[in-house]
Amino acid sequence: MKSKKIAVILGSLRMDSLNRKMAKALMAVSPGSLSLEILEIGELQMYNQDMDETPPGAWTEFRDRLKGFDGLLFVTPEYNRSVPGVLKNAIDVGSRPYGKNSWDGKPGAVFSVSPGHIGGFGANHHLRQSLVFLNVPVMAQPEAYFGDAGQLFDDHGHLQTESSRDFLRNFMIAFSEWVMRNTTL
Repeated sequence: MKSKKIAVILGSLRMDSLNRKMAKALMAVSPGSLSLEILEIGELQMYNQDMDETPPGAWTEFRDRLKGFDGLLFVTPEYNRSVPGVLKNAIDVGSRPYGKNSWDGKPGAVFSVSPGHIGGFGANHHLRQSLVFLNVPVMAQPEAYFGDAGQLFDDHGHLQTESSRDFLRNFMIAFSEWVMRNTTL
């Protein structure tokens, strides 16, 4: 069976962010049924409907690339009990112009990572609300809120505990099964 191509969308732009480290850790334990690739969002200009007639090249490239993926894995921090503006902008760019939603029908999962104790719970659920509207079937279980994330990684960006790796591995197995059930061959 051919592996399913998954876009990993990061809510943080920092190259050394906890979320980028988590995305790489998730990619490392992912089953062979998934092929994961980080889809960068930092170059997307702020969405403005006036620009839809002649969209910036970065918008067109993002929308086209997004259409080539079978599923979506969002890894995000929490800013003010919601998702970072850069992630919301990517969602808006990918869902427009009206009637041309590039996210449509792609199975997804949300993984929130935070140095705080509640692990980005607010961002996780706020993102899920947007994804429901965009017709992204989001995996309900297992939920993934990683709090106190500053303690998870060593100086080289590797997870420090086997229990964390086990959780990530089980999450990715469940996500693979979710993607397989919610995509066509």
